[in-house]
Formats: sequence, structure tokens, C-alpha cells
Amino acid sequence: MSPELRALIAAGPMAHLSTINPDGSPQVSVIWIGMDGDDLVSGHMSWYVKLRNIRRDPRVVLSFDAPRDPGVFLNEYAVVRARATVEARDDAWDLLDRLAKVYMAPDAEFPAPKGPGYVVRYRVERVGGVGPWAG
Repeated sequence: MSPELRALIAAGPMAHLSTINPDGSPQVSVIWIGMDGDDLVSGHMSWYVKLRNIRRDPRVVLSFDAPRDPGVFLNEYAVVRARATVEARDDAWDLLDRLAKVYMAPDAEFPAPKGPGYVVRYRVERVGGVGPWAG
């Protein structure tokens, strides 16, 4: 993954996660996303439809915008195709708390009770979009 894409993700863009419903139709959720080594990760406190979809079919697409650049015809954005895995984890809240410091405020605490949840790990297969990260 390019340094430019890592920097974009570290800046905290809301990510659009696209999964596949059992009938083949798309399902899109807006999520917080972070990095763990070369993988992207997201935390979830409940067993949502997106997690059931990933467990059944791990092919996903994540997209996110770069910060707006006024006057630019087409703003930069990234599209990441990945294989996702869902793990039941006792430390899902800790990941969400780390991401809250990016998405909410540096001193924020994730506003849900501590407890077990799920961590989704996204193994990046291809990166596209518009920007220096596009392949």
C-alpha cells in the first residue's frame, strides 16, 4: 500500500463498505477504517448484516474521499478491492476507541459500553480511484 494511501486512511475519511447480500444485491455501510500493518481493519460491536455478508462472501469494496480541494473538477478518492475476514474479538472496543480518537476527537472515548465484538480485517487486493494511490 502506498504511503499516500496510508496517509489518507490515517486522516480518517469515512469509508463506504460494499458487501454482497445473499440475493446478489449490494449492501453498503459507512464505517470507520484503520490500519493494522498492511491490512485495513474495522471494529463492530454487534453482528450486523455486513458481517454476515462477509462471512458468507469475503469479496468487498471500500471507497473513501480525500479531503475536498475547492475548485477541483474531480476530487481525489480511493477504491480498494479486498478479501475480508470477520473475527469475534474481546478487543473490538479497543480498536473502536483508537479510531474514535481519529474520527471524533483526540481525547474521545468510544461511546459504547466495553465488551466483546468483531474485528474485520481487509486484505487489500487492488487499489484504484483518482490520486497517487491509483494503480
